[in-house]
Amino acid sequence: MPDIEDTIEVESDLAPEDAASAPETGPQVIHRYVKHLGTGPGVYRMMDLAGEVIYVGKARNLKNRVQNYTRMGGHTNRIAAMIRSTATMEFVNTRTEAEALLLEANLIKRFKPRYNVSFRDDKSFPYIVIRRDQEAAQIAKHRGARAAKGDYFGPFASAGAVNRTINTLQRAFLLRTCADSVYDSRTRPCLLFQIKRCAGPCTREIPLEDYAKLVDEATAFLSGKTDAVQRKLNTLMEEAAEALEFERAAKYRNRLWALAHVQAHQGINPKGVEEADVFAIAQQGGQTCIQVFFFRSGQNWGNRAYFPRADKSLSPAEVLGSFISQFYDDKLVPRCVFLSEEVPEQALISEALSTKLGRKVDVVTPRRGEKRELVDYAHQNAREALGRKLAETSSNARLLAGAAQVFGLERVPRRIEVYDNSHIMGTNAVGGMIVAGPEGFAKNHYRKFNIRTVDLTPGDDFGMMREVLTRRFKRLLKEHGLPAGESAASDPAPETVAAADTPSAPSLIEDEYAEEENGDAAAQGGDVGAWPDLLLIDGGAGQLSAAQEVLAELGLHGLAIAGIAKGPDRNAGRERFFMPGRPPFSLPLNDPVLYFVQRLRDEAHRFAIGSHRAKRKKAMTENELDGIPGIGPTRKRALLKHFGSAKAVSRAGLSDLQAVDGISAAMAQQICDWYADRK
Repeated sequence: MPDIEDTIEVESDLAPEDAASAPETGPQVIHRYVKHLGTGPGVYRMMDLAGEVIYVGKARNLKNRVQNYTRMGGHTNRIAAMIRSTATMEFVNTRTEAEALLLEANLIKRFKPRYNVSFRDDKSFPYIVIRRDQEAAQIAKHRGARAAKGDYFGPFASAGAVNRTINTLQRAFLLRTCADSVYDSRTRPCLLFQIKRCAGPCTREIPLEDYAKLVDEATAFLSGKTDAVQRKLNTLMEEAAEALEFERAAKYRNRLWALAHVQAHQGINPKGVEEADVFAIAQQGGQTCIQVFFFRSGQNWGNRAYFPRADKSLSPAEVLGSFISQFYDDKLVPRCVFLSEEVPEQALISEALSTKLGRKVDVVTPRRGEKRELVDYAHQNAREALGRKLAETSSNARLLAGAAQVFGLERVPRRIEVYDNSHIMGTNAVGGMIVAGPEGFAKNHYRKFNIRTVDLTPGDDFGMMREVLTRRFKRLLKEHGLPAGESAASDPAPETVAAADTPSAPSLIEDEYAEEENGDAAAQGGDVGAWPDLLLIDGGAGQLSAAQEVLAELGLHGLAIAGIAKGPDRNAGRERFFMPGRPPFSLPLNDPVLYFVQRLRDEAHRFAIGSHRAKRKKAMTENELDGIPGIGPTRKRALLKHFGSAKAVSRAGLSDLQAVDGISAAMAQQICDWYADRK
């Protein structure tokens, strides 16, 4: 079964037509995608206004399936609610419906959408494990951490799929499924042995050596060596038949029939490719898309579309060569790299990657066979992703032009920054900044700010906003100087305004990840510059006033700024906008700029809440023992095992602490002193 890494996502695409024709959620949005879809199989994802995946589905015919969502009638309440919440969609084409099924399972595992009902209550996807920590290995369903010694296979789409597969494998390989306590206490074979679902190793109905052979056969089959296992069973069946042992031959025949139910050739997991990255490039309309597919352990771990900034005069081969050279700067290198076309200095790239990995890396352009099919498959997805990107850029340009008109800007904004705070009664307070530009959300420019001011009144949103904006624009002034057209009216402190650093040459690749203050965020969004053309603050007149005070203190008077206050009863569509020198105003309910601003505000809200939750989760899992100098994981485990809790450790005396393995007299004294300083 394919798996997918946390860091890999399918390419993002927004509405391919003008958003002015329909609201930004619901069947009207879905309808705009239909004419851009093909009739082949594939996987689609639905996202809400906050950008969260709410549903992942597969289809034999993508166009027909998505067409079904363009009307509200005839659906269950769950599907109707899903349609109403859909703001954007994403697509990946596959060659067969079976491939779409496997990829759908991977994406559901990755995103855990709330409208995939079969999986909404599952904490994780189920696996099959063959445990080898007993004298007779056990086959079982498994979730969670892989603590037990054994071989793991999966993930599977549902617990039902695992149960059906295990039942079939029981008939094929006769492996035990009973718990260790049951196995250890058996004095005679159970019912599963009687119905030929288990070989009966518990009472030595089969020698352990022969049972180990069955385990090896099952492991080989689940690892993809299906042909070898079937050939062996066929040979044994024929030998038994020739020896006139028809009952034994029938057992082998039944095992072969059982294997036929779980064996299937899936092109999404090519048999001839164990570990490789596949790169394919497409160019159109002055833009470039590079699609990368990742294969590990013979499984497809997902794909990602990149849109590097490159001069229009560069050929696809030149762009691809430069892209690959930068791509592996901070990423693990596979044994093979497949390209859609030859690139300049390909041998040199191979040598450099081999040096980085410490073993030979093949950088090749396949010409035929299964590897060429993989490159063609990636190239098809690159062309279609680029087409959606071009449509998205056109739509964003119109929305940005509308925002310039609504907020009275002198030119179409290239960079919009949106700020929001998140906390619970002032605890774990985090400020978030998101950035949007001509190509959508520029996630590599996102920033989060842990609130550091200790004397803030809990829940003081105005004070939090002051701190966030002060830190943000002090750093911006230090790194880039005053924006074009600005002059320092109030002579801020010398350390506040510093000469801009000489910028380095722009990178060809917009990397998937970018450094943040206290974190990382997925990247894409193109070149949006350093200084914002428009600041949007989540809040009303009070938040706007706090932001204006910060900008005035720093000598910044020319930045356009607006506050977004939620409407009565927090109703979306009734927001009030506050700008300096203008009376508060609202936008018509069907104004596409209103939906655009709502999406920006909701993205800032999502980012701030996500950062807050991550900080809160980290705080909940921290232990006060972590702060004691000299207490590492081993001593921490020993102390907790001995005393039961950190609180009990704090009450322990010197003699009690010295009784713990690994705690010397000096360390015990250090622990006591550490707690004494905090009383």
